[in-house]
Order: sequence, then C-alpha cells, then structure tokens
Amino acid sequence: MSPKDAQDRPDHPGQIHLLSAFDLREGVDEAVFIDAYRRFVQELYEADLIVDAQPIGRRVSDTPMDTDDERAHQFFTILTFRDRAHMDAAYAHIEARMRAVTGEHAAMYARTANQIFTCWQDEVPCLRKGTP
Repeated sequence: MSPKDAQDRPDHPGQIHLLSAFDLREGVDEAVFIDAYRRFVQELYEADLIVDAQPIGRRVSDTPMDTDDERAHQFFTILTFRDRAHMDAAYAHIEARMRAVTGEHAAMYARTANQIFTCWQDEVPCLRKGTP
C-alpha cells in the first residue's frame, strides 16, 4: 500500500507537517542560506526522511490577513512527513548530525536566528478539492 493510499483510509493518521519560522542571522547572505537549505532538503530526500518540502516563504505582514503581532519572523518553511514514525526518524537523523556539528542541517541552522517550530497532523479523512 502506498503512503497516499494509506492516507485515504479512515483509520490511518494524516501526514505531519513542520512549520519553521525564523530570521536570518545578521550579516548572512540570503543566497548562501538558500543554497544551504536546498542541500539540507536534498539530504533529507536522499535519506527518504521527508515526503515534501515547500519553498522558503517570506512573510507578507502588510495585510489584514497577517494578525500575528507577537512574532516578527521573516522566513518560513514547511517540511512534510508520512507519519509520526517518519518524522521521528528525521529528527533522530538531524539530532545526530547536530551533536557532531556535521551535515547540511548544521550549516543551514547556523545561519538562522529566532527559530520557532510548530508541528501539526492532517485530520482524517483528508478534504480534497471537489469533495463536500
């Protein structure tokens, strides 16, 4: 059964997503950070530790739709995992490299500041475009 087929089953938990909100450290070149992020995401894909990675997003705060007055983060990313076990395996992979100060995550993380991480799991059944 593929991960997508499993997600369509009512008894299967939905995917888990990780939202990372952060700023770049003072003096960090944005292009250098983007390159480090791409290498990090590629490492996770190659190790089969993520399902998807959204592009780096930049905050748009000059709209009434942005109501977060508590935080001023300028950048956001979203990583997607099949389930809790998949996310935990990715965390173990990242943590092992952080302790050794190696790997692409260390190179990327060192360029960020004010990090906040939020996880959520899709509700089941998933709503899809065109379904009531």
